[in-house]
Amino acid sequence: MLASLAARAAHHALEVFGAFNPGPDDDLPDIGTLVLLGPREPGFWAHLKAQPEWLDGQPDPIDRWSARALRELAEPLEARIFLPFGGPPRHPFYRWALRSGRAWASPVQLLVHDRAGLMVSYRGALGLREKLELPAPSCAHPCAACPDKPCLTACPVGALNDHGYDLSECHALLDQPAGEGCMNLGCATRRACPLSAAYGRLPEQSAYHMRLFHP
Repeated sequence: MLASLAARAAHHALEVFGAFNPGPDDDLPDIGTLVLLGPREPGFWAHLKAQPEWLDGQPDPIDRWSARALRELAEPLEARIFLPFGGPPRHPFYRWALRSGRAWASPVQLLVHDRAGLMVSYRGALGLREKLELPAPSCAHPCAACPDKPCLTACPVGALNDHGYDLSECHALLDQPAGEGCMNLGCATRRACPLSAAYGRLPEQSAYHMRLFHP
């Protein structure tokens, strides 16, 4: 079933970013498997920009498209849909990502994913009734094998480091000429991750999200 779902998700330019079998502490009763979905790269941005939610000029096109795509994937499986926006309730996608065995806390505390690196994002999750037998994670924490850990020093003002995230310093940088690279290409820290560089996310997509983050 997981392979079939992955094939169907690919038609929406989505990819299975991990899955796990919830336990008693996950507060997901009646769900045997939770499947996390993220952008499939390369090609996600071109697919999204051709969708009616992007073209209709209304607010929140990505969230509205995500909700529709997840509904279309969920219906034939009678799966529950969990979205990382809206609410309450607000779902613990960070914790779910860690439970999947395919994402970890990076040296700068942001999630790092085995496929998307620090560019990881989740467009939603599907809760299946069936408890699927899941493959073991294919790799260990990638940061352990990253000798230089460029994410720790990439931010021009050190807003992201091993002590956490200084939001005010980040926004102050983005108001300055030194922040133009982050605004036009995406967060320098996220881009510094070797896995991020191999993921294929377009600078145009990152710039769009940066404008929402820092209008």
